[in-house]
Amino acid sequence: MSRSSRSRAPQDQNGRELGPRALQTRQRLLDATEALLGQQSVRDVSVVEIARKAGTSPATFYQYFKDVLEATLVLARQAAEEMPALVELAEGPWQGPTGLDRARALVEAFLEHWDAHRSVLLVRNLLADEGDRRFRSVRRRAHTDLLDRLAAHVEASQRAGRVDPALHPHAAAAAMAAILERLSAYHREIEPLGITRDHLVETCAHILLQTLTGRAR
Repeated sequence: MSRSSRSRAPQDQNGRELGPRALQTRQRLLDATEALLGQQSVRDVSVVEIARKAGTSPATFYQYFKDVLEATLVLARQAAEEMPALVELAEGPWQGPTGLDRARALVEAFLEHWDAHRSVLLVRNLLADEGDRRFRSVRRRAHTDLLDRLAAHVEASQRAGRVDPALHPHAAAAAMAAILERLSAYHREIEPLGITRDHLVETCAHILLQTLTGRAR
């Protein structure tokens, strides 16, 4: 999908751009979809339930979306729009006394991103893993810039002799993103083990810093 097609104004199923009231109705339907995804499987969510929760009709839903999966795809794209903020956190130097603070900030932002969109991101990953090309594309676009930035830091540290050259920079970046995503998705499930959010942030920050710079603090 081109940059221009991603940035154009939302349209209804007939290709008409939406006015302010239509945009509000569309967003209510999206919010209702996201709320229901947090309560049940995406395959169990119905258009009737979404419309009822949004205070409108199934016919109105179909003015904006082909089906529940299309509404979920829009939600996944909206979540992806927040990723540039995480990329910005990864910019700048990681060496020196501020490196660990930068790592902590990135981990915390990843956790907050998942806390805000957990139900949608879980569905995105499920459908992407099952082979749905639309959700694969959204996930890939959401991660690419961040992976490139992290890999660039690994490469810089390798050139400086601080990180083992045997590491593939993008493989290392993907491994870090996988750790952050998995723990962000399920951090509440490990809290009964005595692992607090602060423990998680501090541990992941040190692992991230060491991978990117070759130093633990």
